Amino acid sequence: MVSSTGRERRQFPRIPMDQIVSFEELGRSGRRGRAVDLSSGGIRFRAVVCEIELGESLRLRFSVLGQVVTATGTVAWVTEIDPLTLEVGVEFDEIDARGRALLHQFAGEDSAAIGL
Repeated sequence: MVSSTGRERRQFPRIPMDQIVSFEELGRSGRRGRAVDLSSGGIRFRAVVCEIELGESLRLRFSVLGQVVTATGTVAWVTEIDPLTLEVGVEFDEIDARGRALLHQFAGEDSAAIGL
């Protein structure tokens, strides 16, 4: 995301990806979507034929560097791509230390510099 001054406002760089992501409202059965990109702070994915609300809490499962990562997060934004498809941005709330380290490694971030 770029601000009006032309500076990048994102705290973490986005890394493009194309893979299945599993998500569910906390306490509900799972659904699947396709991840678009991923950062240390969140994930963007597309979901077909489902309703996802702004502020909703989701549990997510996805693969990073060949390992499954489970995280919980809050829906930060939702955009309708077409009548059946939503693009969803989720900001991570909780992710274990192993999963966070994998995300930083995937993004090419120096884990010593960011306090891991």
